[in-house]
Amino acid sequence: MTQAELIQQLSATFGKTKVNKLAVILKERKFALRDLIDTTFNSDKTIAFRAAWLLENVFLADPDFYLTDLDYLLTRFKDVTYPSCQRHYAKIMMHITSPKTSIPIKEKIQSTDMKPVIEQCFDWMIDSKMLIAVKVHAAEALFNLRNRYPWIAEELANQLQFLMKNGSAAIQARGRKLLAKL
Repeated sequence: MTQAELIQQLSATFGKTKVNKLAVILKERKFALRDLIDTTFNSDKTIAFRAAWLLENVFLADPDFYLTDLDYLLTRFKDVTYPSCQRHYAKIMMHITSPKTSIPIKEKIQSTDMKPVIEQCFDWMIDSKMLIAVKVHAAEALFNLRNRYPWIAEELANQLQFLMKNGSAAIQARGRKLLAKL
């Protein structure tokens, strides 16, 4: 499948079943993850969103398979501007920084400068217009990185307390959970 063919697929009606089928096809055909990442920046926001949704499913189904593309994913993280895409990228970050992630992913994250990702996650948490799901996933990713970058704990605690003052039920619940662990 070429990138143009992928965009054609993403232009049609889309649902969870199609995402799952396309994810399998892309892996089987060794579709370049870089091309999928680039498609999440398509000028058509619908195609970009669908590509980001597909990226989340493809990448999280087998992160080790895409280990060589992880650097590219991390460098593009700060460039994500569409709110619907930010949700998927933040969720990917939450998962790949998790203590439950595979050893190869942990080692790659450990050897990578994560400061640009951290800055972006804090920017998303601070942005009053940001989707709650993005803030929640970003907070979890930051929490996961707190041992490597000890200064995150205090900043994250402050930001969570601020968000919880007038925050939604989702931010209240996740905020309490993370603050208790901090």
